[in-house]
Amino acid sequence: MERMEYLERRRARAEDRLETVLDGVEPPALAEQVRHVSLSGGKRVRPTLTMLTCEAAGGDPLADDTAADFAVGVELVHNASLVIDDIIDEADLRRGETAAHVAYGHGPAIIASDGLLGEAFHLFSADERATQAVSEAMVELGMGEATELVAMPEDEAEYMALARRKTGALFRAAAECGAVAADADPFTVEAFGEYAERVGVAFQIRDDVLDATADAADLGKPTGQDAEMDRPSLVQVTELTAAEANQRAQDQSEQALDALAASNVDDSEPLGYLQDLAEFVVVRER
Repeated sequence: MERMEYLERRRARAEDRLETVLDGVEPPALAEQVRHVSLSGGKRVRPTLTMLTCEAAGGDPLADDTAADFAVGVELVHNASLVIDDIIDEADLRRGETAAHVAYGHGPAIIASDGLLGEAFHLFSADERATQAVSEAMVELGMGEATELVAMPEDEAEYMALARRKTGALFRAAAECGAVAADADPFTVEAFGEYAERVGVAFQIRDDVLDATADAADLGKPTGQDAEMDRPSLVQVTELTAAEANQRAQDQSEQALDALAASNVDDSEPLGYLQDLAEFVVVRER
């Protein structure tokens, strides 16, 4: 129970700040759309990662508005990318709710995505290091999206490069922003970024395996979506079995833990939770 309460306090801090930011969006039509996109659920893994990284690096994310702002900014960038993903995939649902382009139309959905990015970079503007970290992640994300549209990955190496760009890069930015909020030195910022990028890739691989093998009722969402929508999946791209794909995720998790150990920050409760996260993403069932 203590573990859940600890994590929930940090997630809730980011969630409260998210709602406050969205309450300030104008005009009302745009506010409705961005709230539809951002408040319809989600694991909030990235903002929680920002909060934990800040604390592990010596900051206080419950008292420091900068950490909460960066956490929200990363989540807004993530949500903006999901709006575009749903348009590209022609997906009707997102997190069990009507996708933005279905609810409002393609034009308003794109504007909502732009609005989310604008709000995000307003939050990052407090520190040029945070702005640079997220800008670099967005470049990687855009390259991944463009590559996927032109040609699907054909082997494991190409898949890993795509997973790093589409998922790992924003995980990296989330952790780097947390370390920046704690005013960590560049070496520590880089170590946390390397850790988070590996966690993000492991998270994506495990998603692929669950989509291919899990029961929909247990997973809490439809399965087989990667094959149905022709999305690149490690299981689809390669001839790896589910067990072999899980081992690839485990390899990424172990490399993440190595990067975390190299950060040379003091042992602490938040550092322990970051270690737990690297181990959890490869065994989760949802």
